[in-house]
Amino acid sequence: MIKEHYFFSQPHQPFFVLSFVNAIVFMLIFMLSFKGIITLSITPIIFHAYSFVYAFFTPAFLAFLLTTFPRFLSQETVKKSVYMKLFGLFVLGNTTFLIGSFISVLIYKIGMVITLIAFTMAIKVLYDIHKSSDMPNKHDTFWMLIGFFAGIAAHALFILGEFNELAIEISIYTYLFIVGFSVAQRMIPFFSHCMVDKNKPFLRNVVILLGIHVVLEMIYLNLSFIVDAVLALYIAKELHRWKLPFPNTNPMLSILHVSLFWVPIAFALAALSNACSFFFASYFLALDIHVLMLGFLFTVLIGFGTRVTIGHSGNQMHANRLTVFLFIWTQVVVIVRLITSFTAEMNWNYMILFDISVTVWLIMFIVWAIQFFKVLIFGTKLT
Repeated sequence: MIKEHYFFSQPHQPFFVLSFVNAIVFMLIFMLSFKGIITLSITPIIFHAYSFVYAFFTPAFLAFLLTTFPRFLSQETVKKSVYMKLFGLFVLGNTTFLIGSFISVLIYKIGMVITLIAFTMAIKVLYDIHKSSDMPNKHDTFWMLIGFFAGIAAHALFILGEFNELAIEISIYTYLFIVGFSVAQRMIPFFSHCMVDKNKPFLRNVVILLGIHVVLEMIYLNLSFIVDAVLALYIAKELHRWKLPFPNTNPMLSILHVSLFWVPIAFALAALSNACSFFFASYFLALDIHVLMLGFLFTVLIGFGTRVTIGHSGNQMHANRLTVFLFIWTQVVVIVRLITSFTAEMNWNYMILFDISVTVWLIMFIVWAIQFFKVLIFGTKLT
């Protein structure tokens, strides 16, 4: 009986499984629709953007934060009745959106609304934890919540359907990146035993610059190259100040360091590609977004997700050979997608590389599921 209910014993377990199943299902459908093999009631690009923000990354965020947010603020853990209600609504919303994508606009919009309700309820849970805490330093959790509130705004814009470009910009830069980076800049130096004094204005300044990025994109497409260059230099300078112990012999730590190093690289590449697009009408197949989302957010998600899965299941905090392979494979996913964008700019047949990039993505999550779903669902001990 205990084993039967283990899957729902901690919030990260069902939410990680949902996130990683969605990563496989939605990517496969996107590939088929993008290639014209199947027809959806929603454009492939909006299907891809929305599903990966609110069906893949968002459940993964909640898997981590519903577990760790109370610890950040010295509060009681989230009750099972609360996170199970949220999980059920996310499953219903994501599934309705998926079905509606094949059937009708009305049904996938209903799925979006259900997901927005679940998303808003989840943020309310986190906000209440933040508000009730007497901790003197709530700086990091404040900016995490700011990112989540931006996610609500972007979600509403997706539902309206008239401001999809703005919805994508807000959801990527002022929701996903702000939340992910707020967590990373708090946890990775801690795991790395870096004793540098915290630069309190740093996170605030990054958020302001990201807001300027979105505004510039709305003024004129690709104009954000100006602020992207500033972000690359500013974040690189701060990471250098931390003196992270890289390289090191601990794969569980190294993967997190690699994710952070991608941040200034991603903004530097964004500055370069957006400048070329602005001045010379170049076409990089959304290089700026994908390097940031894959290089940083996807890599750090795999790093944190693996760490939480192992650490909260009674397993030794150790990366076996298959886990090390998965960490290396994350970088294969990033590099292949980066090359795909450059081949698009050179007017080569990038669809071959597009197929390869989808394939390496699917391999990543299928192998991760084979390795860790048994831990999340049954509490299996790894060897």
